[in-house]
Amino acid sequence: MASFCTKCGAALSSDERFCTSCGTPVAAVGAVTETPAPSAPQYSQPYAPPAAQYQQPYGQPPPASSGGGALKIILIIIGVIVGLGILCVLIFTFAVGSFIHHAVKVDGNGGKVTLSTPGGTFSANTNENFTASDLGVDVYPGAQGVHGGVRMNTPNGSMISAAFATSDSKDQVVAYYKQKLGSDVSVYDSGNGAVVTVNKGQEESIIVTVSPNSSQDGGKTRISIVHSKSNKGS
Repeated sequence: MASFCTKCGAALSSDERFCTSCGTPVAAVGAVTETPAPSAPQYSQPYAPPAAQYQQPYGQPPPASSGGGALKIILIIIGVIVGLGILCVLIFTFAVGSFIHHAVKVDGNGGKVTLSTPGGTFSANTNENFTASDLGVDVYPGAQGVHGGVRMNTPNGSMISAAFATSDSKDQVVAYYKQKLGSDVSVYDSGNGAVVTVNKGQEESIIVTVSPNSSQDGGKTRISIVHSKSNKGS
């Protein structure tokens, strides 16, 4: 490191005790030591100031997000749809109730219930006696009528159903109706019951169901006859 004389500024070596130019003692006067100039700082990459941070003003609420507004609109639409659905149900219920009140008449008297509508009549009678003409075939000899009688009339045809009970066996009843209904009869017998069916053209059919040991008839054989007619061919 180089030194200089403090009096005349001449350069001095490290082993000199007097200045060679003016003779001034180095130790008495002192020497100025040359200090190397600091080097410029080195940066691996350009300096970038930190991004400014947004500060929310004190006392003000944060701005509303667009997602929350869309959710509110969806909820409002759903509420309107549900409200309209409930209103439609109420209107439909009121209309059906008004129609039934004005168009349907129910008469219940003496064990007979009759339902009259613009499309026809329906009656159920536990005490009605059905004839062979009603049923399309004779009642089994000695059989007693039981509850379950139905008579229905519509513009398209009619249907009559009646039930009877007898002490005779299932096989006896099936043999009787096979003989009564003729050669076109068809029989399905499962052992636990039998069905005897005959079709008279496309407009009329008779179905006889025979159920042995009927619990609702005190263990007797139950006979159910359904006679239906269609007016479409007439």
